[in-house]
Amino acid sequence: MSLHSRNPVGRFDDRAADYVKYRPGYPRESIDAILEGLPAASSLRAADIGAGTGISARLLGERGVHVMAIEPGAAMRNAAAPHPNVRWLAARAEATGLLNGSVDIVVCAQSFHWFQPDAAIAEFARILRAGGRLAIIWNRRSQTDPLTRGYRDALIEVGGEAEIERMPFDPSCITRNGSFGAPVRRVALSGQTVNLDGLIGRALSASYAPKSGPEGERLLSLLRDLHARYADTNGDVRLVYDTELFLATRMG
Repeated sequence: MSLHSRNPVGRFDDRAADYVKYRPGYPRESIDAILEGLPAASSLRAADIGAGTGISARLLGERGVHVMAIEPGAAMRNAAAPHPNVRWLAARAEATGLLNGSVDIVVCAQSFHWFQPDAAIAEFARILRAGGRLAIIWNRRSQTDPLTRGYRDALIEVGGEAEIERMPFDPSCITRNGSFGAPVRRVALSGQTVNLDGLIGRALSASYAPKSGPEGERLLSLLRDLHARYADTNGDVRLVYDTELFLATRMG
């Protein structure tokens, strides 16, 4: 199943500010894994596909990688904080406009489910050099942490649970055109400490979460109750994620 037909560009137009403020980053171990075994970061060129507001692009840029952030949504691009190693391009995953074999790494962070998978994989194979690396990564909400489970339940109750949260990723889409080797899966535990405003903002950054009307008011009530139940003495709670990373090599 793919969500590419459900307005993946425009649906985040009114979420960009919350996305910048409240979306989590990715753990150091996952960024280490993306770069592991490759030449020096300062010599690497990466394409961050569906870059959003540049969370993963900046993490790579901070390591010294030269990143082309591919993002079709103007609202998301305009909300991104600048970084000297990150350049922006308005394009889609299926037609990036980059040259053949021009990048060492392709990264899809919290974005691959919005693409047409076969067309996107073909495009990634085209722009990657032989031996280059594809990295597909998601922060998956913990299924066992009580606070995080309560957060998910609140979204489900108001109809704000995106299909992607219920969709397992099928890694066979990476290999079926013959351009990539078998992907390797890595999982790292990560988390996000937030106050009440952060908990609400994290929820409202999701494209399916209601921001107004009875469902929006119900969501706020559920999140306030959840925060009151789990907050520490500083007024913080911690959302827990399993950061899932798939790595595959472009065949020569």
